Amino acid sequence: MKDVHLAIGVTAIALNGVVALYGLWQWRQGTMGRWFWWLLRTAQGALVVQIALGGILVLMGRKPPGLHVLYGILPLMVSLIAESLRAASARLVLDQQGLESAQAAGKLPAEQQRAIVVAIIKREVGVMAIAATVVVALLVRAAQTHG
Repeated sequence: MKDVHLAIGVTAIALNGVVALYGLWQWRQGTMGRWFWWLLRTAQGALVVQIALGGILVLMGRKPPGLHVLYGILPLMVSLIAESLRAASARLVLDQQGLESAQAAGKLPAEQQRAIVVAIIKREVGVMAIAATVVVALLVRAAQTHG
């Protein structure tokens, strides 16, 4: 079980690293693609499995150092906060444009609507890429504090 926990941990670090790099590249390029979101959800899934396995090991009597547990759980909190910020992206962009709602944006010319959609998606990708970067740092730190 300990070896599986280690393997999933390495996988979670690698996947989140790919998400961070690919997301930051997409953000910088101003491009959008489904691959980012698929990779992100896969990385988040690996993180959840990693935390669950760690919890099982603790329940089985394995007592890791307290910092290992903290650094192991914090990535989940970072992901949840990032999802909240991502969800708020549309509202922030609409507010910046002085628009009351998505319906108000729908009344704009098609070119302006597209610019708003791109700005929203770019903000979402940026938030999630930065979160993935923080998750990688925390998971690496968790691995370093493992006893």
